[in-house]
Amino acid sequence: MNRYSPASGLRKALGVAIARDNILYITEALLDPLVMVLTLWLVGFMHEQALRPPYLILSIILFSLTFPGGSKVGPTRGEVINNTLVNWALVAGLLIAFGLATGYLSLFAPDAILFWLWLTPTCLLLAIFGLRMAAPMLVKLQEPIKRTIIVGVTEQGLALADRLTGSRYIAAELLGFFEDQQQDRIPIAELRYPLLGTLDDIAAYVKEHRVNIIYLSLHMTSQPRIVKLLAELKDTTASIYFVPDIFVTDLIQARVGQIDGIPVVAVCETPFIGFNGLLKRLADVLLSLVILTLILPALIVIAVGVKLSSSGPIIFKQRRYGLYGEEILVYKFRSMTVCEDGSAITQATKQDQRVTPFGAFLRKTSLDELPQFINVLQGRMSIVGPRPHAVAHNEMYRKLITGYMIRHKVKPGITGWAQVNGLRGETETLSKMKARIDYDIDYLRNWSLKLDLYIILKTILVVFKGQHEAY
Repeated sequence: MNRYSPASGLRKALGVAIARDNILYITEALLDPLVMVLTLWLVGFMHEQALRPPYLILSIILFSLTFPGGSKVGPTRGEVINNTLVNWALVAGLLIAFGLATGYLSLFAPDAILFWLWLTPTCLLLAIFGLRMAAPMLVKLQEPIKRTIIVGVTEQGLALADRLTGSRYIAAELLGFFEDQQQDRIPIAELRYPLLGTLDDIAAYVKEHRVNIIYLSLHMTSQPRIVKLLAELKDTTASIYFVPDIFVTDLIQARVGQIDGIPVVAVCETPFIGFNGLLKRLADVLLSLVILTLILPALIVIAVGVKLSSSGPIIFKQRRYGLYGEEILVYKFRSMTVCEDGSAITQATKQDQRVTPFGAFLRKTSLDELPQFINVLQGRMSIVGPRPHAVAHNEMYRKLITGYMIRHKVKPGITGWAQVNGLRGETETLSKMKARIDYDIDYLRNWSLKLDLYIILKTILVVFKGQHEAY
């Protein structure tokens, strides 16, 4: 398969907010650079009554050097003060050395420099301690608390459970433990949490109770059990982490993180956590607003054409699987004489008699997909992501293709990596659907904003050249 892999040098490691509130994580990442830049601007206005170009250029350099900021709520007060002062001394020393070497320092008044050097760490500490006070409230603003289980009653598993239940900054509900060991070998006296079953019970429990996060705290000698469990969990949308470090193959967005000082490794994770999730959503909203504004006349013309071409509704609503396998309603311009949305759906084929003449034109040019930009604004879909399949097709293929449900760790897209590589339209064989899923998972592994822009541009070229096979 000829796959596009973005250069790793284009990605800036942002860390991972595992079991952490995304709003809190983003705030921590932005706090240091924003406070430093805003303090610089304040000094500029106070001494120059305006922001001259040297201040703006220094702002860009300063933001680049300090973004993203580190954790502010995890360390103790003493560690926060020490880290802040040391980091500021390093940044300020580097900037002053650069300014002296290039003569750039002469563009600033000496008293402005001295004022900024002591004002900035003061503002940083005030902002950090303000954030620590507001952090519990930020956690409550996040999406519903993540339902969590721990696999393995081990020393590190018990320590992790204490962190999850004892921290005010972690939006997680610990449901309990799973363990295969005999009851007399489990430290029941130390287990203050429910024992929910054995490893064989996990997959069913995760589906039934809609578990969001699974921590594998098994011994290193448990590799066969781990491999078997991971295979069973591929039919779920739960995020999976190892505690502690362990090597496995076929990782999805693998990265190292910490839970209050305990190391964990993401084995299967969405790329859209922390700042990446904010970046993706902002791009979706802005692009959708621009595109809908530009295509509004076309939407009206197409709606009239659909209404005049055959009887039935203008917009066809079909149930699809969205993020984490939740059902969503996806909008399309109706292109058929039927509106199938039941337990059995027949894919459109070449010369399909159900497709209207005007509908064939819409499907050939992908114009029937345009209402999905409204789905993007609603937050149900993204502009780029795995294409959503009908619920009936999902239930069929998840039983036939290992890892099929992993594609639902991100929002479905109007266009995707599989579609711009020719895998669009009818999938009359299992191998074609398997190839599509391979591309979807490849997209999750290699996501970057550059890849999204590449897919959007290639989609436009494919549509204009008619190089797709939608019937």
